Parts: sequence; C-alpha cells; structure tokens
Amino acid sequence: MHLSINRLFVILPVLIGLLFSAGCQPTATPRPATAVPFGTSTSAPAPTATATPEPTPTPLPPSIWLPEGLPASVLDSTALPEGWVVAGSADQADLLLEVGGSLLVHRRIYALVAPFPTITDEIALLELKEMWQRGKRPHGGIATLALDPGDAVLFTQLWGPPSGSVKTAPADDLLELSWKQTDTWAIIPFENIQPRWKVITLDGQNPLHKDFDVQAYGLKVDLGLSGKTALIGEFLVAEPEIPVSNRLPERLTTVMLTGVTALVRGTASTMEARGMTYPAQDIGSWLREADILHINNEIPFVEGCPAPFPWTNGLVFCSQPRYIELLEYIGTDVMDLSGDHFADWGPQAMLYTLDLYAEREWPVYGGGANIEEAKQPALFEHNGNRIAFIGCNYKSKGYATASETNPGAVHCDPEWLYPAIQNLVKDGYLPIVTFQHEEYYEYIARPQLQEDFRGAAQAGAIIVSGSQAHQPHALEITDDALLHYGLGNLFFDQIGSMASTNSAFIDRHVFYDGHYLGVELISIRFVDYARSRPTTADEREALLQTVFEASGWLNSSIQ
Repeated sequence: MHLSINRLFVILPVLIGLLFSAGCQPTATPRPATAVPFGTSTSAPAPTATATPEPTPTPLPPSIWLPEGLPASVLDSTALPEGWVVAGSADQADLLLEVGGSLLVHRRIYALVAPFPTITDEIALLELKEMWQRGKRPHGGIATLALDPGDAVLFTQLWGPPSGSVKTAPADDLLELSWKQTDTWAIIPFENIQPRWKVITLDGQNPLHKDFDVQAYGLKVDLGLSGKTALIGEFLVAEPEIPVSNRLPERLTTVMLTGVTALVRGTASTMEARGMTYPAQDIGSWLREADILHINNEIPFVEGCPAPFPWTNGLVFCSQPRYIELLEYIGTDVMDLSGDHFADWGPQAMLYTLDLYAEREWPVYGGGANIEEAKQPALFEHNGNRIAFIGCNYKSKGYATASETNPGAVHCDPEWLYPAIQNLVKDGYLPIVTFQHEEYYEYIARPQLQEDFRGAAQAGAIIVSGSQAHQPHALEITDDALLHYGLGNLFFDQIGSMASTNSAFIDRHVFYDGHYLGVELISIRFVDYARSRPTTADEREALLQTVFEASGWLNSSIQ
C-alpha cells in the first residue's frame, strides 16, 4: 500500500491557495492619450539600438532531503516522482522527509527482540528509554541494546543521544551477536523479525499480535513532510512510492498449532457434567483469535458411542457426536487426522466423522476416505500468505489404515512425503508438516524424532510440529525451519498422571507478506481432566526453563 493522491484533505488546500493567488493579480491600466502640438512631425523617429536581453536561468528541479538512516525501502532516488531530485543538504531542499514532519507519510514499526530462548516476555517502555538515555539496565537480563547504525540515527532523533549501553552493528550481524552474547537484545524493523528472535512485549503491546494498538506502542518512528506547502501538494499528486507503513494488518496471518485432542474418558465425563464448551472456558478466546486453528482430534465420532466413564474398552476410543460442539466453539479451521485412534471404531465411524467435518467445511489432512485423499495437503490463502498443511503417522503401519479402498490415517513414507513438500514450495506455499510420532514422557527430543523432523525441514517445510506428545518436548530452530517435537495435550485427561503432563503449549505462528516470522509459545496448565488455564508467571518461567534446557539452549552461550 503506497501513498494515495486521494488524500484530498492534504492536497486541496494547496491547490485552492494556488488558484486564489492566480485569480487576484491586478489588471493592466491603459495609458492616457497625449496631445501633439500643431506642426509637430508625427513620423516615426529613427530607430535606435536595443540591448540584447540576458538569458533566463533554467529553473532548478524541485528537491527533497532524505534523512540519514532512512531505509531504501521507504524512499530512495529511484522512487521519487519524475523531475524530483534528492537535495545535497537540508538547507538546499524544497521539502524535507524527517522524523516528526508536519504531514505524516510513513510509520515505521520496530520490535524489541531477544534470542528465542529468553525467559522474559515483557518489559516497560520507560525501562527501555532509561537504558537508552542513562544506561540503567531493565529487568529481564538485558545488558546491551544493539541497533543497525541507520536505525540508531532515527531513534537518536526521538530519544536523544544514546548511553554507553547502546551499541551499533550491521543489521545482518545483530542476530548472531545476540545469540553469542545472550544479554544483548536488539531493536529491529518489524519486517526483519525471524524465527530465532523472540519479540518482547512493551507495556502490553506486541507487533506480532492481531490486537496490536499502534497508538499505544512506543517503538515507532513517524516520518513526515515539511517545507514549501505548495510543493507538498505537487509532490503528493505525483504519487511517490512511499509505503504507508512497514506493518500492515491486512498482510498478517496467525496460525495456531495444538497437541492432542481426545474427547474421551475423563475429559468426556467432565464435559457431560460441566457442559460441552467447559474445557475451553479459559483459553477459548486465544484459540478463536487465530486466523487458522489446527486441531489434532485423534478420536472418531460414533452415533451410539457408549457412556464415557467408567470405560471398559481399554484404549479403544470414540466420542459422542454432540461433543463436536467444543470444536465449533473454539473456531476450528483445519483437522489433523494422522492420530493413532482414528480407526478405533472401523471404516463406517471414520466416514461418518469425515462427513461431520465436511458439513462444517473443515479441511482435513493426514487421513481421509482413502490413501490418495489422506496424502493431500490442506491449502489456505489468507492476507496474501499461502499456507499448506501436510502430515502423516510415523508409527508402525498398524496405526495408519488408509489404503486404496479403506479410510484412515496415512503412514509416513519419505518417498511420497518429501516430493509432496517440495511441490508445495514450488507452488508458492509455506509448508507446515505435523507428525503423529512415537510417544514418550521426556522433555528431550529423541534421535529418531530429530532425524525425521529434520528430514521434513530439509525437504522444504518451514514448520515441523509433533501432534503426538502428551507432554511438551524440546524445540530446534534451523536456518530454514522451526521444529517443535511435541506440544502436549490440548483436551485430554492426563492431569496428575505425572508432573510433565500437567502443562502444555499452544504454538501461535505468525506470517507476514508471504514470510514466516516465528512462533510465540502460549503456555497452559490443566486444572482437571478437561479444562486448562493460562499459566501463572512462575509456572511459565519454570516450564520455559525446562524446555529450553532440554533444547540445549541454556547454561552456555547459545549456538
């Protein structure tokens, strides 16, 4: 989105002023006739020599001064309207594009970022300013603040000269610098966010969030035009290629990935007693806020499914059809069918479940009415972001019953999976791969998971997520992908079975303008067999500490 000439409230006053001045010029007054005395000759006098007029100097083209530190993505000489030039200095310019200029034309949003395995989630803007101006350290482990030199120039105009706690480094070096010196955080433009950064919230505002309030946010730089009023109108009418902002809400997409959902046993029994939507009463607003909500429902819906509790069929599960109200309530958008228990009640139950999803227009993947359908990705286009989901079951083939004639989950086979991922990339999609993999109760990622997850990433997946885990597992971030080996349960009755199953993650992934920016780990804790709530600050800190240690990121310089 660029600056539009439709902003008549800016241009009309200029044009009206010009027209008014043109219409008020004084008219020429005729010279009176002069009497000629009798007898005086009226013949024309002899011609006299006339001086050659001096040549009129060629007018200089209109000029604009661009501030030091201005990124080329905002405005450079190639994006100026025809006939305009960049002035050699501010004193020589007709117009100035400057921080806080009289007419706002571009707003730059910045983010305070730290290495991804940082425990701190939020600080106050006042703390950050005091660090900039006086070197006072905020809470949360930050000792040095780093910026690209150009961005430092712009912020110096906002906040004054920086203290010794502020350093500059080329933009391309900031991430490596911060991961090697984990108490070094950075201020970067919004478009430079990537998965290895963690975006720190300032005074409750985070530019990755959909409810972001730019007016209440402290890390923004407003650039405006100042100078000759008439030329401002001329400049705008010529439509310079100035983007309105580097963060436009209509280019943002959020995807939430979740862990295990199994509406059976104690979960189902609690729903029968407390209501169908009871399990999500504390976290439902988070889930509904996603543009695309992924649910891994492992259980088929069965008409006549027996009472959930007590149960007598061991690990053979079904859900009563009315339980689907919970999945409607949370805003489900795509269904992962790679789970172990999809086939527990046979082909007719699977086909019936597929019909329920089709009635609600929920795309499915990882399973289907036959093997070809089960291999198909679920495709989405939202706000200019093309996102694809593809998945499979990596356990023994007994869990994946899809065949040419039978419904079920599809078994993972790199011979079909990797080319499918590569084809999605060629078609312009950002692939998300989810696996139903081996289950174990440790925070670490075991070697077999690492091998299979990395294989999908090398094939082109930008996110690889474990749908199978009943407790949180480690993460890994490569140059090209984010791997989360397991999130834990979303709706399943394992509270108290061991300490590690009492908590879980919901992963909020953020995409902007066709790029993957990264993930925010939302942490939850179970209060009974069905319901979870947001973690307290202490609970969250302990969980992040444990998972980051299992990921190999703490207790040493991060590599």
